[in-house]
Amino acid sequence: MKFPLETREIESATNLSTRLGLTFSNLALLHRALTHRSYLNEHKETNSDNERLEFLGDAVLDFIVGAWVYHRFPELPEGELTKLRSAVVRNEQLAEFARRLDLGRALRLGRGESSSGGYQRDNLLGSAFEALIGAIYLDAGLDKVQEFVQPLLEEARQSVLNEVSDPKSQLQEWAQSQKMGAPRYHTTASSGPDHAKEFEVEVEIKGEVYGRGTGTSKHTAEQSAAQDAIEKLGIR
Repeated sequence: MKFPLETREIESATNLSTRLGLTFSNLALLHRALTHRSYLNEHKETNSDNERLEFLGDAVLDFIVGAWVYHRFPELPEGELTKLRSAVVRNEQLAEFARRLDLGRALRLGRGESSSGGYQRDNLLGSAFEALIGAIYLDAGLDKVQEFVQPLLEEARQSVLNEVSDPKSQLQEWAQSQKMGAPRYHTTASSGPDHAKEFEVEVEIKGEVYGRGTGTSKHTAEQSAAQDAIEKLGIR
């Protein structure tokens, strides 16, 4: 089977390390972290892919994220901490980290994998992020990995919290358990320029307003309104 020639410009490992503020004493580790097995199949001069680094990075991330949620959320019980850690280390979230780093630009893929858009797919991006973490760990140790990952974790904190503890779902479960039907959300106002809109939302149950909220999108405003209702109703 013939594949089209590689058309995207692949970022070099040297340029990537500079862009990310990483100084590798062994740049071969970064090359390996960026190498998918499909590339290895087509380039016999390359003798290792990123799968072993992915395995290592997965274990390192489990520890670092576990420590982060433990210290960052001292009020949460063990079960909630487990949910948070699982939400952070799931492949979709790791792929989002990879996108923020624009890691796809530097992935070395086989022609077929590349031409089908593999450098944009969650499974490859999440695995590459884990491999990158494994490479940093081997090259510079745990402290360097923590320094690198910490800003990404802080950026993702609110979205992960919303995912684990979704107030809209919680309010809907309560309303249905009380046989009151589904909550309804209404946008009551919006203000600001298009690039910085703020929305105001009310949530009604059986025609009565139970909560109000604001947010930079309708979704976040609805979440805020649901949380307001939950607090007023004393739902646990």
